Formats: sequence, C-alpha cells, structure tokens
Amino acid sequence: MTTPDPSKPLTGAAAVLERCDELASHSSLSDGLIQRVYLSPEHAAVNALAAGWMRDAGMATWQDAAGNQCGRLEGATPGLPALLLGSHLDTVPSAGRYDGILGVLTAIAVVERINADGRSLPFALEVVAFGDEEGTRFGTALLGSRALAGTWLDAWWELTDEVGITLHDAFVAFGLDPAAVTAAARTSNDFVGYLETHIEQGPVLEENDLPLGIVSSIAGARRFQITITGKAGHSGTPWTHRRDALAGASEAIVAIERLARDADLIATVGHLEVFPDAVNVIAGRAEFSLDLRGRFDADRDAAWQRIEALLEEICSTRGLHVAVHQTHAAPAAHCSDRLRGVIAAGIRAADGSDDGSTPLELLSMAGHDAMAVAHLTEIGMLFVRCAGGVSHHPDESVTEPDVARALDAFEAAVLALADGHTLQDPA
Repeated sequence: MTTPDPSKPLTGAAAVLERCDELASHSSLSDGLIQRVYLSPEHAAVNALAAGWMRDAGMATWQDAAGNQCGRLEGATPGLPALLLGSHLDTVPSAGRYDGILGVLTAIAVVERINADGRSLPFALEVVAFGDEEGTRFGTALLGSRALAGTWLDAWWELTDEVGITLHDAFVAFGLDPAAVTAAARTSNDFVGYLETHIEQGPVLEENDLPLGIVSSIAGARRFQITITGKAGHSGTPWTHRRDALAGASEAIVAIERLARDADLIATVGHLEVFPDAVNVIAGRAEFSLDLRGRFDADRDAAWQRIEALLEEICSTRGLHVAVHQTHAAPAAHCSDRLRGVIAAGIRAADGSDDGSTPLELLSMAGHDAMAVAHLTEIGMLFVRCAGGVSHHPDESVTEPDVARALDAFEAAVLALADGHTLQDPA
C-alpha cells in the first residue's frame, strides 16, 4: 500500500467521466467514433493509462500474459486472497464510452478511496482491465477473462481477424508469448470473489426511476456462423429453377425470430453477407450470424435444436444446403447470494437507507466478463442506469449523479464484504 498524497483530491464521478472521455480518444476509427480491439495499438495505449491510474490509487501493477492490465493493493497482511474488481476496456465498432470502461474506472477509484482511508482489509484488492470481452477482432468473446479463468483453448490460436492475422501472430506483435498464455490463469484460491460495475444494457432501471440495481444472473449465450449454399444465376432465371441462398436465409432469419419470441429467448442476427453480391445475380451463398441467449441453458439449447431442424427443413424445401459452425458458448452465470447481499447493502448505504429493503434485481441478457470469472469464484454485479438502455452505440449515456451513487455503493459493497469476512492466513 502506498501512502496517498493528502493534497490530491480523490477521483470522484466527474474525474471518472473525464477518464472515460480520455480513453474514448484511443480509437482506430475517425470522426469521433470509437473502436478499440484486442492486441491493437489502442489496446496498448489504454492499458498504459489504466496502469498509471492504478499506481496513483496505490496499487502495484502488471500486464498479464494475455494482455489484461492488472493492479493489486495488499490487505492486512501481504499475500492474502483478493477480492477481484474490474471489467473490460475493449469495444465493439462505433461503440459508446461506458460499456466495460465505466466498470474498470469505478474499480480503480474505489481502491483509491479505500487506500486513502487507510483501512486494512481481510483480503487484498485486485483490479483487472480485461483486454477482450466483446470478441470484435477475432469473433470469440471473453478472451481476456477466459485466460484469467484458466479456460483458454488452444484452438483459438488459429482464429483470424478481418485482414487474416491470426490470434497467435497478434500475440507476438503485441509483445506477448503465446506459449506463456497459461501464466495468466489464476486459481480459485487466489480470490474471495469478483465484483463488477456495468451500465445496464436495457431500460429497466430508467423505467423504474432508479440509478442502481443488482444483477441476479447473466443469460447463457451461444453464437453460430450459418452458411446457406444454393446456386448463383442470372436474375432472369425462372422460379422453378432458382436455388436462391438469400431467399432461404431470409426465411430462416424470420423463422428464428418467431421461434425465439415464442420461447421467451433472445435471438439476434447481426451479420449477413451475400455472394456474389451483384444486383442482377441470384445469391449463390448467404452467410449470417446468430447470437442466441436465455436465462436457462436447457431452454436455450432446446430452442437451438428446434432452430437447427427448421434450417434443415427450409433448405431441403428450397434445394439448398446449410452448414453451421458454433463460434462461442457460455453457460448462464448466477450471482451468489452473498455478493448480491453486499451489493444490496452498498446500494442502501449509498441511498442513506437502513430499512433492510432489497434493491431491484435484474437479469442481464448481455454477457459480461463475470461469466468467465464464475469458473473460479463467486460473482456479483452492480448495474448503473443508462439513458434509454442504449448500449453498443455512440449514444451511450450516464449521468454524473448516477456515477457518484455507483462509486459510493461499490465502495460500501466492498466494505460490507470485508465486515463479514474472516481473516485467513495466506500460508
């Protein structure tokens, strides 16, 4: 623990939002748009900024073997297991400036507060800024948190980005050793839990006029790349001789939406590409993505089986061929009662309420790094109101009063966990 400078003000909500703006300036896009992908120059730049802020907060810092930026503040005695705090610094294309980023900066600011207060905790505090949560560059999400959780897959080394660079080669170019990636893996003995602050990617808090909420669980997700193949031909080809891949894909996409609605699941087709993509040529091939999410894995998987059968039926009727490749799978992750309890206590403390009431709990249909970390330890998440529920878009917006409330609640949650925690001998 470093001694804080008493002449330097602690990082408050306004400073956190200024840091969000500073990180937003590190982008591979122009005209004020934000895109920051894994193992890019922009990734290196924001890691350096985060490391500096971590050191200012009193932490020892390091970049792990997967490119995640980490910091640690020791507890009452050196070497104690840590409460892990964090989120991610990568973005989707044309992103907002708060998804993931706000969680990292909130964690750093809370560690700074606790260090400045001089309180010794019965566990260490660690902050992690994950390098890849979105999966924008290589098409597979949670690479940073999966590395920390020890669930990295060697098959990922052959993943390529849009210009053909493999994940393996990107590691080398970033200055990382692919053979050493397992050094990023932690064990369950390293942690007493994981807490993450994140904007709500939905309108529930706003509709209830609430700044903060508790995540009950995170929906499980599966992602697929689906290719429908027919036969390209002149646009004047008679109906009876057409094998139109795009028409088959269009029917499939509408059917997927209908089936998912009926099953109370979320299904998103966010990418569609047609070949040969000419105005007067019947599409010979259509490729599209599918992101399928549900509260319970069994319901999601049952729906996928129905979708798969539906794809086969549509393609058989139209004389087409379908091929499916799963690109991502993450089980649903349920936040523990203990950590939901400390977040509730934190929200009540920030509200100045002592009536023991339970703040609003929400299911997160969006995925988070907590899903991967759940492989190691208990997880808990604090949601912050986001205007209109808009996320993954430049219009992401939070207010300074809500961020101030989140800082207070997150700090109080950490301290509530400390109050109920028994000091352990690190040996």
